[in-house]
Amino acid sequence: MVARLVRQHELDVRVEFRGFGFQESDDALVPVPFPDDLQWGVFLQGHVRRFDLFSAGHTHTASVTARVWDGEPEDDAGEWEEQAEVDFESVSGEVAVWSSGRGDGLVRLGRGGMWRVRARCKGRAEVERVTRSKGTAWGVERYVIDFWPKAG
Repeated sequence: MVARLVRQHELDVRVEFRGFGFQESDDALVPVPFPDDLQWGVFLQGHVRRFDLFSAGHTHTASVTARVWDGEPEDDAGEWEEQAEVDFESVSGEVAVWSSGRGDGLVRLGRGGMWRVRARCKGRAEVERVTRSKGTAWGVERYVIDFWPKAG
């Protein structure tokens, strides 16, 4: 069966100190909220009801496409500089974006439960160059984050 795209969110995410995260929208349910335990240099790191992404640029705004599927999407073999997968639990079915605080972005999964997440990124080498030379960048680093219900 081919997975069907249920919804898609386009987000501009503020990255500070090379990191940002996605976590359960009800942050009272997150035992260790972002940015605690952010691991330096680890592209995708899972935590309880949260996952973190490590950017190649220090301070900038990344373009993020978050897609929710009804099953595992086909593997997009595009020219990604990084990609990884983690498990993620949502209680409310809504996922908030965090950097120096809670951002405006919200990913609506449609239901709580266990999810699989695949994160991919491109523009890393360029955002590192731009943020070193100019100090900030907008939309240079691009992420695609896929969520699908975890079987079992």
